[in-house]
Order: sequence, then structure tokens, then C-alpha cells
Amino acid sequence: MRALISADMEGATGVTCPDDCRPGSPQWDRFRKLLTADVAAVAAGLCDAGAEDIVVNEAHSTMRNLLIEDLDPPVRLLTGNHKPYGMMEGIAARPEVVAFVGYHAGPGEEGVLSHTFVGYEIFSVTLNGRPMSEGYLNALLAAEYGARVVLVSGDDVTCRDAAQYAPGASLVAVKEAVDRYTALCLPPSRTGPMLREAARKGVSTAGEVPLPGAPYVCEVEFVGTSSAALAALVPTVRRAGPRAVAFETATVDALYRCFRVISKLGASATEPRYG
Repeated sequence: MRALISADMEGATGVTCPDDCRPGSPQWDRFRKLLTADVAAVAAGLCDAGAEDIVVNEAHSTMRNLLIEDLDPPVRLLTGNHKPYGMMEGIAARPEVVAFVGYHAGPGEEGVLSHTFVGYEIFSVTLNGRPMSEGYLNALLAAEYGARVVLVSGDDVTCRDAAQYAPGASLVAVKEAVDRYTALCLPPSRTGPMLREAARKGVSTAGEVPLPGAPYVCEVEFVGTSSAALAALVPTVRRAGPRAVAFETATVDALYRCFRVISKLGASATEPRYG
């Protein structure tokens, strides 16, 4: 069995505020070790379930956070920020199962460090009228490539979201959200065994992620008008309001690529202090 682990950081054990996962900060250096431990536990659980090849894809910020020296075979680490599929790089190799580690809720939710792709600039994002978290979008891409989502870890809000898109997957709440920057956290001595056992079980219980089917209509509302104006320069994207854009695709693959482009463009259109 071949597996892909997509490793984000906001939902990792103990993480509650931006400095915990901002590359280069003292807190990031501390919490990258806890993220690595979460990933290692999930990888061990997948091995327990029969995985023979596990690719761990770095999915947070610079995508250079994990400590390879703390990961064991058969893990291979996909690290670096220049990847066509970003958080889901490696999915084109068609692994049988996918695990989402350290995930978080989408924008507007009261989850820890909630956002979709960019931390501040996107106010809301929907797919066919439904709120689109990173987990939901990534799960749909996994499904289009024939992979089952067997585990999602993060806070309790993330797990409630995952229950809607990943049938039968193991959902591991390593913390309980109190505020966007506050959580009641379990220590790694507890989350490690939880994650390992959940990954092992999820391989047996997870079903197929349901695809809603084309057309895929995505609407993105930014915090500022300049972000929408720049994103609307993409030929397939139209202005849907002063701060909003919309686009339509026939596949999740095209949806994923287009959303990556407009989120990066929107984020680049802000100015310090004013956003």
C-alpha cells in the first residue's frame, strides 16, 4: 500500500498562535518538533496497517518545517515550496490512501488559526455554495485521483468539518478550540499514541470521498478590493463583487490549480498596515 501524508502545522499538537508556526521564530523551532512527532506517529500507524511506501509532503508556509532526522523508513520527505500541487504534491502518483496531519478550519470558523491557503487576505471561500476549507478541497483532489482520506488531525472544529467530507476516516482532535488563538491542548505523550492508532484503524474504516461533480463553482471573497481586482486578471476568473471573484471548472484538478493562483495573487495585492 502506498500512502501520502499532507502535513500542515496550524493543527499540530500544541500550536495555538501565529508565532508557533511562523518559520524562523523561536516558537516555530519548538513546535516543528511536535509537528514532526505527529507525522511520525501517523506514519507508524500507516505502517502498522500495511503501508510499504509513505511520502510525507510538507504543506505549511515555506514547506520546510519537518525534521527528516526524526522520521523513519519507509517515509520519504517531499520538502520545498515550488510544487505544482502545493499541499497535495505527490497525489499524481496515485497513492491508495491519504492522511491530513495538522490541519485547521476554514476562514470565518472559530477554529485555531482558521484560514484557507492564505492566513489573512481571504475572508471567505465557497465551492458550489458550501464553505471550502483546505481539508475539503484537498480531499476532493484526493478523490479525483482515486485515494481515500483515512485520517484528519487538528482541533475539534477541523474534525467536525472533516466528518462532512471524509466518510469513515479517523478524526483526531489534538486540541479543543477556545478562540482563533487559544486552545485546550493535549500533551504529545497522549496525542502520539492517539494518532498512531487512528491511522492504523482509518485504513480499514475510511470510505471514498464523494465528489459533487462538475461544474465546480468557486467564489472567493477577499478582505480588500485590490485583491479581487488582481485575481480577476486571470482569464477564467470574473469579478463577483467589490471584494469577490468567482470561477468555474470541469475538474477538481483545474479547480485546485486556479484557486492556488488567485489566492497567491490576492495575497500579493495587500499593503502593510492597511491589508
